[in-house]
Amino acid sequence: MIVWSFIPIPAAAISAVWLVSEIILGRMTRSTGPEARQRDRSSLRILWITLAAAITVGIYLGLHGIGFIAYGSRIVSIVGLVLIVLGMALRWVAIATLRRYFTSNVSIQAGHELVNRGLYRIVRHPSYAGSLLSFLGFGLTFANWLSVLVIFVPVFCAFLYRITVEEHALTTHFGDRYTNYCRTTKRLIPGVY
Repeated sequence: MIVWSFIPIPAAAISAVWLVSEIILGRMTRSTGPEARQRDRSSLRILWITLAAAITVGIYLGLHGIGFIAYGSRIVSIVGLVLIVLGMALRWVAIATLRRYFTSNVSIQAGHELVNRGLYRIVRHPSYAGSLLSFLGFGLTFANWLSVLVIFVPVFCAFLYRITVEEHALTTHFGDRYTNYCRTTKRLIPGVY
């Protein structure tokens, strides 16, 4: 039996806007050339494949009620919706802070500067933190603990790989400046990780 009534219509609309914005952003900000491909180490491809698989399975489980959270399901769905919006806002503020240095694949731009202002004073990867918050929220909109696990855990692992690739590229380019920056800021969660 398909459980349609527990997925709020606003969540579907916001998720669609989120997906379309990410596709447009990816196409507009992608670096090209052999150096960009080498630095990225297929992290963008791995991320998109992981996203497609995890979201597909997560939606299936959510729509079919496998793992459904019966108690407080409406509240859980609303919390999920709020997390999607907060994550999107966090991501867009981070992207706006980076401006021309933001690319959808890992690359170093000509004249690249180390940005450590705004959200980047608090965490090294606020854009990824925002994305992860949105994916957590997306799983919660189904009020389904299996959807949360199936969507969030693989996506988190794919982002960890991407963070490792990006930090290697930044350390190679900036050297001690980036290493010192890493000592004063956490990756995703202020004061924790």
